[in-house]
This record gives sequence, structure tokens and C-alpha cells, in this order.
Amino acid sequence: MAISIENVQIETFEDNVRFLAQQKPSRLASQCMIKQTNGAAHNWERVGPTDFNEKTAARTATPENDTPWSRRVSQAKTFDNGDTVEQEDIVQMLIDPLSTLTQNLAWGSNRNKDDIIIAAATADALDGDGNLNAFPATQEVGDYTTPISLDLINEMDMKFYENDIDPDEPKCVVISPFQRKTLLGLLEVTSGDFQGDSMALRNGYLPNFLGYDWIVSTRLLAPLADQVDCLAFTKKAIGMQLNRDISTRVAEDPSQSFMWRVYGFQTLGAVRVEDEHIVRLKLADA
Repeated sequence: MAISIENVQIETFEDNVRFLAQQKPSRLASQCMIKQTNGAAHNWERVGPTDFNEKTAARTATPENDTPWSRRVSQAKTFDNGDTVEQEDIVQMLIDPLSTLTQNLAWGSNRNKDDIIIAAATADALDGDGNLNAFPATQEVGDYTTPISLDLINEMDMKFYENDIDPDEPKCVVISPFQRKTLLGLLEVTSGDFQGDSMALRNGYLPNFLGYDWIVSTRLLAPLADQVDCLAFTKKAIGMQLNRDISTRVAEDPSQSFMWRVYGFQTLGAVRVEDEHIVRLKLADA
């Protein structure tokens, strides 16, 4: 009797989900000021410097200098995502698709945080009087014609010193993968004569070059093709109000054959609080 071999072939599947390549944690949230709040907007209060003057005579009037107070305002918005799973799909799968989808939503929410921070870094910043403050040109280096270089890094670093930023203030630089490749081609970055952290170099990570925490991101803004806006900033540069961190719901939908719905949302906003604490690097990315 003839045997149809395809009738006895068995289909096999992995019992673990293979997630496609994606950024999972937020890389920038820890580099910002975060305020848990319930308001639709949050005021980030700022105070400017006042100077001392010489006292030239006895019994002079007590000086009274108006301290410059101002504020920046972040506004919360809600971002969400979701998916559905049919009842029959669950019983035919070896893995639990609901927990898988929930995990996937959480990773997406972390990337969403980075997108909000990156956008707020150079966007018009709302102040307490309702005015929009453009990103100052004095806080920019580069003109999109060259990638990162030691000269541009020194120029970027000089901006912080010119603004009297405390040298001990933790700072980070967010760069694209191409800029990382360019950096690793600089002798001053990779040579043991300049760097003491040989383990970091052997592992392929950028060392704490010039006291900055170097972060690689694929989500930086690109004004035009082969251009990228990289960012250097301290933790005081950007404020994020977090009304509601990622929250997920999994429930049956009786209106759709009782299919399972997976839903996630978060409510947050960000604003550039101190212009002097951030530098935009306008670089060629090819």
C-alpha cells in the first residue's frame, strides 16, 4: 500500500518566543530629572544667579537685588498600544501569547520614553508665561558636514565650562552607531596611552572618555538624510513628569467573540529645563 509521507510529518515549533531585535530598556530616563505627579502640567522652577558688590562705606543700606525666578513647564500626554488574541489561538500554541505581548508592550513603552526625552531636548520649551523658547544656537556645535571628532568633543566640553557647569556634574553623550564607529577609530579614544580602562576597550564599550557616559541610540533625530542630532547633557537639563508609568490590561472582549485584548498605556511629558546644561552636536552620519 502506498504511503503519503506528508501525512505523518510533524510540525515543530520553538517552545520559547523569539523576540525580534529591539531596544528593551530605556537608555535615557535615568539621565533626567523625574517627577511623579498627577497634574496635567508640571512647573520646573528655576532661579538665576545674583552677584556680590563691594561695600564702600559704613552704615550703607542693605542691598536688595531681585533674584531672577523663572520656570519651564512640561505637559503630560498619554501614549498607548495594544493587540488581540483569539481564544482558539491560545489553545493551539505552546506558549502563552498574552504574557509575551505584555512584555513586548513594556519594551515599547521604554523606547517611547527615550523618544519623548530626545524630542524635548531640542524642541521649543514652554515657560511659565506661556512663551515657547527655541533651542539656543549658542548651545550647538558642528554643521552636519563632518562626523564626531576630538575637536568637536573639545568644543562641546568647552560649552559646559563656559556655562559654569560644575565639573563634577554627571554628564552623558548620546550618539548614533555610526558616531560610535568613528570614535573607536580615534587613537585618543582607543589607545592605552590615553585610556586607563583597558577592559572596557577589550569588551567593545566606550570608556568614560573625558568624564562623559557615552550612550548609543538609534532613535536620535535626523534632520535630513545622513545627518544626526547627537546630544550631550547633564541630569539637570531635562525634566520628565511621570503621571502614570506603563500600565497593562489583559481582558476578554465580549463584543468580539470573547477574544483577549492586551492594552498598555503611559502618561508622561518632558521639557528642557536648563538650556545651559545641554549641547546639540550637529553631525554627518555617513
